[in-house]
Amino acid sequence: MFGPNPNDPTPLPGIDQLIFLKNHITRPDIVVGDYTYYDDEDDAAEFERRNVLYHYEFVGDKLIIGKFCSLAKDCTFMMNGANHTFTSFSTFPFAVFKNGWGDGDVEQLKSQSRGDTIVGNDVWIGRAATIMPGVQIGDGAIIGAHAVVGRDVPPYTIVAGNPAREIRKRFDGETVNALQNIKWWDWSIEKITKNLEAITNADLDALRNAV
Repeated sequence: MFGPNPNDPTPLPGIDQLIFLKNHITRPDIVVGDYTYYDDEDDAAEFERRNVLYHYEFVGDKLIIGKFCSLAKDCTFMMNGANHTFTSFSTFPFAVFKNGWGDGDVEQLKSQSRGDTIVGNDVWIGRAATIMPGVQIGDGAIIGAHAVVGRDVPPYTIVAGNPAREIRKRFDGETVNALQNIKWWDWSIEKITKNLEAITNADLDALRNAV
């Protein structure tokens, strides 16, 4: 066997609170990779509605989450629709309400967009962490519980707090660079399974040999 089926909505029999997230996403502007899971004992399948906030189509931003990520309950992605303009005398979004208030001209609001929110591969996001609009989180990063992440997070970096600050790097620079080049998450599932011991035991030489 080569691991669970990534197309199985609930990969653990009898445990509905843990889901392979991509199978519960309906919006084209939310992209989730294989094996990324979300764990929520209340209603995991409602992630798209409850955890991705202010995601208005007229803004045009995307949420992109890589493969093999672990998302804990109540982690939240604030999208660019939450932004208000602060260059005018008022932060109120008049244009959204039309009826003579800009008639739906949202270009000024869209100008506040920080772009797509991107989560790399093999990222662990702790319980009730908040990811702010346009943030990019590198491969292998860890986001502490209740962290508020307003800036990009480099690969294999642990951050925590409000605002989130770097706690430490998970590995030395040489190891991080090697892992970024190896990209084991892009291997076939057969190859990942064959080299699982090297991945889980942090055996970099074995991973290099597998390449």
